[in-house]
Order: sequence, then structure tokens, then C-alpha cells
Amino acid sequence: MNIQELNPVARELLNTVEGYEGAFEGAYNIRQDSGCAGRRSTDNIRIESKPDGKPGLEIHVAAGTRDETVYIPAVVTHGDIRDVAYNDFYIGAGAQVKIVAGCGVHTSDESESRHDGIHRFYLSPGSDVMYEEKHVGTGEGQGIRRINPVTECWLEEDASLTMDTSQLGGVSFTERETHANLKARSRLIIRERLLTDGSQEATSVFHVVLEGEDAGCDLVSRSVAKGHSRQHFVSRIVGEARCHGHSACDAIVADEAVVTAAPRLDALSPDAALIHEAAIGKIAGEQILKLRTLGLSEEEAEARIVAGFLK
Repeated sequence: MNIQELNPVARELLNTVEGYEGAFEGAYNIRQDSGCAGRRSTDNIRIESKPDGKPGLEIHVAAGTRDETVYIPAVVTHGDIRDVAYNDFYIGAGAQVKIVAGCGVHTSDESESRHDGIHRFYLSPGSDVMYEEKHVGTGEGQGIRRINPVTECWLEEDASLTMDTSQLGGVSFTERETHANLKARSRLIIRERLLTDGSQEATSVFHVVLEGEDAGCDLVSRSVAKGHSRQHFVSRIVGEARCHGHSACDAIVADEAVVTAAPRLDALSPDAALIHEAAIGKIAGEQILKLRTLGLSEEEAEARIVAGFLK
């Protein structure tokens, strides 16, 4: 199926979250306002509608696949839509693949624009996945822009999953959940970046179980909260064997915003090495002063610091 007619809002959202300029190379599925606006499989990556009738996809990556990319963006281009998608990824043994899964929601009136994405990853032994996800909310309307991503991961022996996720702004409410189970020598790396402003709210929940010997995870969340926004970070790492787990929450707070962090570490084996770090505070005055001596206004200096922090 070739890419069908995309409305102007969809094109703008796709450009923001995935750099879309009229075409995707490789496998893709474009979801626009709960429907499929285009799909293409390749010899090694097969994309199919879910056989159980639920909205969403099954993506099968053949064993041994190397250096291919699959795009699965979802956009909601007006209010009064609640889009739900269940996407399951089956990654064959030894495969190396990149998955790009941006999402944008837009409303120009009082109606809510919403996307709930439930992604489940099944990584076979020795597979390696790079997963990128950007979220954004746009539009001049007063309607709520809501994105709720849920990610569930099962990593077999020697598998590796790197997740690079970011919320670029404009999202009124988001509840982000990530659950993962890791077998022996598997690796999970998560880099989350969040920006909230005004009265926006964001909650991030992570629950990682390190089941196998020498499994490891590195979870880092960096965020900026401005205006009267609120952010909540909740993490739990469970070590059931000899393993290594690390989580960190770094946040910049400005104006009247609120950030809370609730880390938990469960070492169920004497050989589990688990670490958590947290730092929450405002932008240091000397940082702004230094940039102002270079000719920047206070607002420009703050914007530069925030951009660098969330990079």
C-alpha cells in the first residue's frame, strides 16, 4: 500500500516526530486518525494488521536481519479522537534493527485529541534493537492533548534494547509506563527526556526485572518542568540474580512547577548491584550569568541551557 493523501497537519506532525519529507525508506506503517495511511513491508520486515481484530500491528523482523529501519508513526490531526493501537514486535535471533515510532496529537478546538500506544517487544537471543520515539502536541485549541505510551519488553539471552524517547512539548497529559524482563546477559538502555510547561502533567513509571545472570539495565530520565506543570517519576529495579541495574532522575524546575521522584531497588540476590541517583533543582544563576555576558538575554540564556540539558 502506497502512502495515501496526508492532510497538512499530518505532514507537519510527521516531519516533527520523524523527519518525514514525503517518503520513508524501508518498511513503514503510517497511522492517521486511527486509520492506515500507508504501509510497506520488505523482504526481512513484515508488517501486518493484528489477527485478533484489535487495532494495531504485528511487526516481524526475520532472524539475521542487519541494519534495516522500520517506521511506525501515529498522528491524530484533530480533536474528538481517541486513538488506540496495540503494536507487537517479534525480533528474530541475531537481528539488528532500528524502530522509529513518533506520535503527534493536534487539536484546534475544545475537543480532546488522544493517542494510547501499547507496544510489546519480544527479542530473540542475540538480537539488537534501537527504538526511537518522539511525542509532541500542537494546535491553538483549548482541548486536551493526551499521549499515553505503554511499553512491555521481554529480552531473551544476549539480547539488547536501547530506547531513546522524548516529549518535545505541547502535551497536556501523559502517563508513560515501561515494563521489562531480562534474561541472562541481556541489556536494556533507556534515555528519556521530558518537557512540560503551563498546567501540563507527566508521569513516568519504570519496572525492570533482571532475571538472568549478568543482565543489566541503565535507565536515565532527564526533564524540565516550567510554569505550573507537574512531573512524577517512579522507578523500580528488581535484581533476581547476579546483575547490574542503574537508574537516574535529573530534573530542572522553574517557576511554580513541581517534580517528584520515587525510586525503588529490590536486591533479591546477594550478587545484585543496584544504584539510583536523583538530582532536582533550578537552573544555576551562574550559568545564566555566564551566557548573558556573551550577549544573550535572560530568556535566551535559559532556553539555551534547557536545550542543552534535554539534548
